[in-house]
Order: sequence, then structure tokens, then C-alpha cells
Amino acid sequence: MTSTPASFNPDVTQRTAAANIAALAPRIAVLIPCYNEAEAIEGVVKDFAAALPTATIYVYDNNSKDDTKARAARAGAIVRTETFQGKGNVVRRMFADIEAEAYVLVDGDGTYDAASAAMMVDTLLANSLDMVNGARVPVSSAAFRPGHVFGNKLLTGTVAAIFGNRLKDMLSGYRVFSRRFVKSFPALASGFETETELTVHALELRLPLAEIQTPYRDRPPGSKSKLNTFRDGFRILRTIVYLVKEERPMQFFSLLALALFTASLLLGWPVVATYLETGLVPRLPTAILAVGTMILAAVSFVAGLILETVTLSRREMKRLHYLGLQGPTFRERRRSPSN
Repeated sequence: MTSTPASFNPDVTQRTAAANIAALAPRIAVLIPCYNEAEAIEGVVKDFAAALPTATIYVYDNNSKDDTKARAARAGAIVRTETFQGKGNVVRRMFADIEAEAYVLVDGDGTYDAASAAMMVDTLLANSLDMVNGARVPVSSAAFRPGHVFGNKLLTGTVAAIFGNRLKDMLSGYRVFSRRFVKSFPALASGFETETELTVHALELRLPLAEIQTPYRDRPPGSKSKLNTFRDGFRILRTIVYLVKEERPMQFFSLLALALFTASLLLGWPVVATYLETGLVPRLPTAILAVGTMILAAVSFVAGLILETVTLSRREMKRLHYLGLQGPTFRERRRSPSN
């Protein structure tokens, strides 16, 4: 069992964070995507309403078969519906619909600590950040299954090696965003791979971000996880490969070119050796295959060069769009003469 750090408790630090937020009076939106979370959603809504009294809480129901919508509304949330199935589709809709200055994105399964929200929002505002990630610290051995721990470390490490090592928990469903982040995020993913897309977007644009540890609890009794370890893990890995191709085309196509070049040498060298000894080419199909593979290697390398230029231009456009959004002027705290 992993113990919960003392800083996670609702102590002076969290009360100070709540006071700072109240003094700034920003518009805060708590965004909760939900699918069949009737057992947990009332508690989640009430906990975040208590942690962030000035926030507006939105629950986006994703075709739930139970009474998630009714219970969320009863708890005081604004309930809306997204018919396209998948968490990524819900996140895309929420980011498009909601206007705020700070956005808290959290799953509706009751596993995340609402008491950490004030500290995360205050960190975002006080330091002019675009994302604060809630790194999960399990409060019991059952909260984070060993297979999920291994998969999270593997996928997080892969992204860190390619895009930059700035986060320890890439797959966390608990994050706080600025308006600039939300309105510049393309949101192309459809399912649980949206966390990977959120992370890569921040890393690629080199946005200011932070990570705060937060307790991670078991699901409440009667609540079932929608995450399939192997299916969703494969989809996340596929998304990483896709994002490498899109954001690092030179590296991606250079590796492909190297593999094709090596295959061509392995296929062609016996043919060349035989020709040098006898002056004959007895295996003509193999020779043609080796030449074709070498041509593909050259084409792949050139494609990487061209797409690298295209990617750079696209990244510049994304950066300009991000800078064109209204800046976080509310983040500057007023200091009294005594300070």
C-alpha cells in the first residue's frame, strides 16, 4: 500500500489555494465526461462543488444506460449529452462548448481527489501555466492494478523518450487547463487515447505546465471500469505511433528508410557476390526485389525530409493560433501595499 502524502490532506495549503482563487474570481469549469457512472457521479459532483464553490460543473453523458444523467442533475451539475461514443469525442465537445478561464477535466468514476482541485487551479493561475497534470498516487494496492501500472510506465516512458520527459503520469484523467490550451487543442482522438493527445499537444508546443501528485482511490462499490487493458493499451500505442509520424516525420521515415535499406542489402548482396564471381545473375527476381526495396528506402527518406518541413509549418501555425487567443490577464494577483 502506498501512503498518502500529508500535503494531499485539506490543510492550510489547500485553504490558501481556495482563498487565492476566490480573490482572483476567474471563471472555472469542471468538465466530467460520463458513461454509466450512476454509482459515483453524485459524490463526484458534490465533492468538486465543495472544493471549488465558484466553479460551474458540467457533466457530459455519453449514452449511459443507467440513471447517470438524473443523478448528476440532482447533485447540481449542468447535464448535457454527447452521442458520439468515446471519451475523446466527449472531450472534443466539451472543449468546443464551454467558455471559461480555467478548466478542470476529471473522470466521473470517483477515483480522483476533489480536494486537490483548488491547489491545481491555483498553481495554474499563479504561475501562468497552460496545463497542470494530476499524477496519481494510489492510496491502496487495489486502486492501481499492476498491469495498468506497467502499461502506464511503458507508454509514458515511450512518449517521454520521443517528445520530452516533463510528465510522470501521461495517462492521468485529472488535469487543469487554461483557455488558450483548450481552444487551441485539435482533439482528434475518439477514445481513451485522448490523454496521450493532450500530453503530446503540450509537449510539442512547449507549453508551460506542471505536475502535482494527487491521491488515487478505488472505484465505489457497484462501479465498473470501462478501460480494457489490452484493447485500450493497443489503441494508445497506435496513437503514439501516429503522433510520431505526424510530429516527428524525419525520425519516423528515416527509421523506415534504414529498415528498407538493410533489407535491400541483405537481399542484394548474395546476388552481387555471385555476379562478381561468375558474371551471371541467376536470381533475377531477387535482384529486382533488392533494387525495388532500395528505391523505396530512398523514397521514404525523401518523404521524411519533405514532411519535416510541412510539420514545422503546421507547428508554427498552431503556435500562432495559440498566441492569437486571449491571454490570461486574470492570473496577475493584486498585491496589497504591505506586500
